[in-house]
Amino acid sequence: MTIHVLPPEVASQIAAGEVVERPASVVKELVENALDAGAQTVTIEIGGAGRTLIRVADDGSGIAADELPLAVERHATSKLASAADLFRIATLGFRGEALASIGSVARLTLTSRRADSPAGARLKVEGGKIGRVETVGAPVGTLVQVEDLFYNVPARLKFLKQDVTERRAIDALVTRYALAYPRVRFKLAEGNTLSLQTAGDGDRRAILAALYGVDVARQMLEMDSAEGGLKLSGFLSPVALTRSNRREITFFINGRWVQDTPLTQALLQAYHTLLMVGRYPLAALFLEMPPEEVDVNVHPAKAEVRFRDPDRVFSFVQRSARRTLLAFTPVPQAAPQNLWSRTDDRPQATDRSSQIDPAWSLAHEEAKVEGSGSGLEDSRPAQQIETSDLRPSTQSFSVPLLRLIGQVGAAYLVAEGPDGLYLIDQHAAHERVLFEKLMAQHEQKNIPSQALLTPVVVELPPAGAKLLETQLTILHHFGFAVEPFGQNAFQVRAMPALFADSDPAAALRAIVEDFEEDETPLQNEIEAKIAGRVCKRLAVKAGQVLSPEEQRALLNDLEACASPRTCPHGRPTMIHLSVDMLERQFGRRGAR
Repeated sequence: MTIHVLPPEVASQIAAGEVVERPASVVKELVENALDAGAQTVTIEIGGAGRTLIRVADDGSGIAADELPLAVERHATSKLASAADLFRIATLGFRGEALASIGSVARLTLTSRRADSPAGARLKVEGGKIGRVETVGAPVGTLVQVEDLFYNVPARLKFLKQDVTERRAIDALVTRYALAYPRVRFKLAEGNTLSLQTAGDGDRRAILAALYGVDVARQMLEMDSAEGGLKLSGFLSPVALTRSNRREITFFINGRWVQDTPLTQALLQAYHTLLMVGRYPLAALFLEMPPEEVDVNVHPAKAEVRFRDPDRVFSFVQRSARRTLLAFTPVPQAAPQNLWSRTDDRPQATDRSSQIDPAWSLAHEEAKVEGSGSGLEDSRPAQQIETSDLRPSTQSFSVPLLRLIGQVGAAYLVAEGPDGLYLIDQHAAHERVLFEKLMAQHEQKNIPSQALLTPVVVELPPAGAKLLETQLTILHHFGFAVEPFGQNAFQVRAMPALFADSDPAAALRAIVEDFEEDETPLQNEIEAKIAGRVCKRLAVKAGQVLSPEEQRALLNDLEACASPRTCPHGRPTMIHLSVDMLERQFGRRGAR
């Protein structure tokens, strides 16, 4: 095979693949161009999740009519002039590739007018072919319209995600840039649906409410730290507010959104010993530093950076975040004496009901009073399990009849079985009980629903609202009566009777929280996933003291489950300490 030079259109499409990965990539490049042009208002309209239409308009400085053809040429830029400028980049764009890359894989229309020009100019680019400049009437600024993205690269079009995923990516991108530039007015809409609109008044907490919701925005901790030319500002979540992944950790460096693993790790070090394993904080942090101290020209999409002195930067981020957390974290109080629960000699508190989660729905009449709850029958033979260690019981078979001993640490139940001791995680156990009850009612198409005395309005972030809209039919099957109620808001009119005393807002947020992990869930699995999410959020939590009756009811209902040894997410509900292992630990048998 001989070596040959690729045709220009093929080379352009290959190069475009490094810049234009999905509709959100196009929006990012166009928004950054608008910000570099000094825009005070940026309006983004999308159609077909960005596949059919992306329109970005700004009121920036604009492009001169005679420079429009040059603006869509590759490596044409006004933001740097020499190689030395690469080491002190102060703008978001600098390579001159964005418009050329977009024009090679879409139908691009560029309309612009400078303040000193009496009329605007328009230029069309289709599949890399540049048309003629036309004189048109236009306001000061630039309007970029991108239609039929990847129309000439069907293989790229095929690999795009579902519409809801692409919309969420665009929503997340625009909202984060609105957070980084609070004095710029942003507006994002798809058709007649407005997803985001900011006032441009500099109030970042109001934009946080659009990104995460009002309740989360209210809890976020504000930080502002400076040291030796470095400045770090933004918001951190308290230790009680976490997610199951790192996707809500956002860093901007000199106004540029970057996804830098070492920076994220530095932030996680600030939370060391403060968070549970597998939980991550929410953060929106803005690091400002001299441009010559950071190299932004190390990634095709400019998503990663390199620091001249990385240890100094990471240490500064870690120490600043840690100081903020310690300043806002209350000093732990001594544990109350009623933290431990014994069924034999501890009197029941008269105000115990106020300490129990509203989601607790294990009725006393459902408990199996005979046999399993009151003790072990004398005629039941003891069984020895062939085990020599302490291990979680993750099998899906039933458990033996258990005799309740008590509660430890307001989080675990202690019970005796014929083959040893069982430690039960009350949250995981209740989660399994609620899940099996709800799924059993769902399979029988008989989920009792209870109307709320007063409908509850729940506001969600734009991405969560779009996701919830796609699942309203499934929620109806589970006994929820939920309907849209304005922009990114929903009204809950009824809930499953199983969760009648629960918080409707917690139930809806459980459905959409951390859902990005699932991306494109299989339709035949989504009902079980939604049920599992709701049950996880509404199950009794660790730290809640349960009365002896509630403890027995939980044990009885757990024994009746088809898969009592794991929660719906696979975490073990209990740990078994066999009699054999206990005897060896106490020296009654020789150690192996």
